[in-house]
Amino acid sequence: MPLFLLLILLIPTLLPSTSLSYDEVSFLIDCGGSDNFTDDFNRKWTSDAFYSGGSPAVVAEPHVFEQKYEKSLRFFSPMSYGKKNCYSIPVPSGRYYIRIFTVYDNYDSKRRTPSFDVSVESTLVFSWPSTWTEAASRSGAYFDLFVFVDDGEADVCFYSIATDAPVVGAIEVVGVDPLSYDSSTTGRELILVNYGRLTCGSNPFGPGFTNDTDRFGRVWQSDSTLRSQASTSTVKSLSTSRPILGADLAPNHFPVRLYQNAITTTQLKMSLDYEFPVDTRLDYMLWFHFAEIDPEVKHAGERVFDIYIDGKKTSRIDIFKEIGSFSAFKWQHVVANISSTPLSIRIVPVVGKPLISGIENYAMVLLDPPTISYQAEAMRALKKSLRVPDRMGWNGDPCSPSNWDAWEGVTCHRNENGLGLVLTQLDLGSQGLKGYISDEIGMLTNLVSVNLSSNSLQGILPSGLGQKSLATLDLSGNQFNGNIPESLGSPNLHLLLLNNNELKGQVPQMVYSIGVHGGEIDLTGNKGLCGVPSLPDCSFLWDKGKLSTGGKIAVALSSVFILFVILLPIYLFCLRRRRNDYDFAFSQDLSSIAAKRNRYHRQKSLILLEMETQNTNGFQSPMNPL
Repeated sequence: MPLFLLLILLIPTLLPSTSLSYDEVSFLIDCGGSDNFTDDFNRKWTSDAFYSGGSPAVVAEPHVFEQKYEKSLRFFSPMSYGKKNCYSIPVPSGRYYIRIFTVYDNYDSKRRTPSFDVSVESTLVFSWPSTWTEAASRSGAYFDLFVFVDDGEADVCFYSIATDAPVVGAIEVVGVDPLSYDSSTTGRELILVNYGRLTCGSNPFGPGFTNDTDRFGRVWQSDSTLRSQASTSTVKSLSTSRPILGADLAPNHFPVRLYQNAITTTQLKMSLDYEFPVDTRLDYMLWFHFAEIDPEVKHAGERVFDIYIDGKKTSRIDIFKEIGSFSAFKWQHVVANISSTPLSIRIVPVVGKPLISGIENYAMVLLDPPTISYQAEAMRALKKSLRVPDRMGWNGDPCSPSNWDAWEGVTCHRNENGLGLVLTQLDLGSQGLKGYISDEIGMLTNLVSVNLSSNSLQGILPSGLGQKSLATLDLSGNQFNGNIPESLGSPNLHLLLLNNNELKGQVPQMVYSIGVHGGEIDLTGNKGLCGVPSLPDCSFLWDKGKLSTGGKIAVALSSVFILFVILLPIYLFCLRRRRNDYDFAFSQDLSSIAAKRNRYHRQKSLILLEMETQNTNGFQSPMNPL
């Protein structure tokens, strides 16, 4: 169920940027900010980063805010960026303190504060109803928690309610000791959401308020905000500058200043009373902090008091007996399944006057199961390949938190062991998608229904679409090409719509048998398909959408014939050129020899003619003796 913000702090606060020895990770993000800077407390802030969408803005009255990071913000319009937007901050596995600042201050000139929810690590942790208090609307508010991160990214997500645009001013992430706050007992599956962190008898302190440091970056609020009115008129503060033994030790590193201040009553037999606003049906972890800083108490038994929680006595405390004077003493208690609000705490004196240095109250929120990691990875690949538009809000975990719907068009269920979520439906028909189906869809092994119809998707159909669990598949009205994979002939598939695409080849018999066995199949509008009734024959060339052996032989013979047809004209042309070589002129030497031979024959003919003439006149020819 949604958790409602109970603690509104209106004073600036930031986390220390110094690396922690046990984790050395710290992020201070100025949401909406455009440049890096160092604040008044020498903490280094980074300009806006790690967000999935949204737009930067500036508050209406920047002069009201003391710190630079408070003046800028990022808002997420659901019409442009969808209902779910996230900051995904890269961190190593470990435990983290996360603090969020949100502010409105009429940045959009609409004079209407937005309503939205906030999740961390896919678990709903805060809910902002639409009308904020005047103080929170004008000056902003803070909320914080402790959480384990094991997937390499600390996800902080914002969910729009109706058409409201969520807003965020700053996000602070710092590593903490993984054993802090009794995690070895409670486990890693809990988020501790702050419902009140009080310093008693002191002004607020911590990073951003004072130069007093807190190893975890915690800010301690004055207890006057949650002390009952009856107690306020009968209390007094105690303080000391002496060192406090046992403070600032692992794993919790509670600051020394926390124990150097305390509150007690002005009269004997008067109790100290606190009221913590809480949400019902949740468990709460309470931490009580004590230090005997009154030098007049020197022995055990001089100050004894009982602690009542929701009217039930839970413990009797004698600080001096437990740990002596000027030493830190912590006591922890869990209240299960709160049934009423507020949560009351009463410190009732038994001997002397009651005394307390600080109180912490955390809701113990069980982490929502995330999407199984390999399926979340597959969905991120599909988001990229399908070119899912920003307006659909495909950010963060595809299925969690359970309080909200999954990604638009996505339906999820718990897996068999109940430890994670798996995808069972994809309904993205008519969404203007223009990409292709990535092979990673085969990792979504629990899909029952897929509808990607009436988009502009292209490419081949991956074989991974044939999950055994798949019952309906509608890919009609796209531009898919290539063959129909045999894997689509799943025995559980009873509706297959592939009409109006550009598919080709022989339809696998297992696929066509869907219609034969009572299912529905539509292959119309694919001019290249063949081989089943109502479609053209594929003859012997095709076998199951691929070239058969005969087809391959036919293709080979056809190739040889085509090659012959191309080479024959070339051969005939070359042969003709060889025959016409005699028409060409001789070389100069051959021409000269032929000319001399012709002159010889002409001279011989002339001599013979002359001799014949002489013989006719009675002369004997010397060339023809008797």
